Amino acid sequence: MAKLRYFDAKGDAGPQDMKPAAPHSEFLRTGKITRDRAHWLAEERRYLSYREVSEKTGRKLQTAGIKAHQQINGFHRTIQFPKMVFHRTLADSPHLGYCHVTAARTKFARYEEVSWAFYIANFYADIGDNDNFFHHIDIKYSRMYFAVAIKPGEHTPEKMTIDRSIRGNGVLFRTDDPQVAIRNVLLLGARNEQLREIIRQL
Repeated sequence: MAKLRYFDAKGDAGPQDMKPAAPHSEFLRTGKITRDRAHWLAEERRYLSYREVSEKTGRKLQTAGIKAHQQINGFHRTIQFPKMVFHRTLADSPHLGYCHVTAARTKFARYEEVSWAFYIANFYADIGDNDNFFHHIDIKYSRMYFAVAIKPGEHTPEKMTIDRSIRGNGVLFRTDDPQVAIRNVLLLGARNEQLREIIRQL
């Protein structure tokens, strides 16, 4: 795959300037040298480094993670999750990334106690193995919300890894709908069936 290049599109020419007259014909017609931005060549665009793109992506992910955490904790005083917001961007595509929002332990289906983490990504994908966490990335969806069962990493540099003994792949839910995601996180955090029933009605 070809290495992606990013340029700063801020302040680019508007639609009315999409086809400017060639600089030399303007000079012959008016005798003036045009210095408008619309006449710049593509090579003169300011290209961004992967680090700059990654930092910009990271700021957006952090903001989305903080907002999601506030929404979840604002639902009911008995359902409160720790704020554990941090992000990662993809090495070869720094405009893509994911944000860890919170983590907790809960009773899940037939499992007595499951440790899990909730994430937001700015793309949609299948959850893969730890060496290649995301498979089949689809950027036509702007967001993916998902929760995975986690356990301490044993033979890996990561502190926590996906617990694939839960549901075979460790994925508790995955959706592109923010309302469905928040409802699922609240269900994971609800202490009793009565509260779960109220959340299901949302």
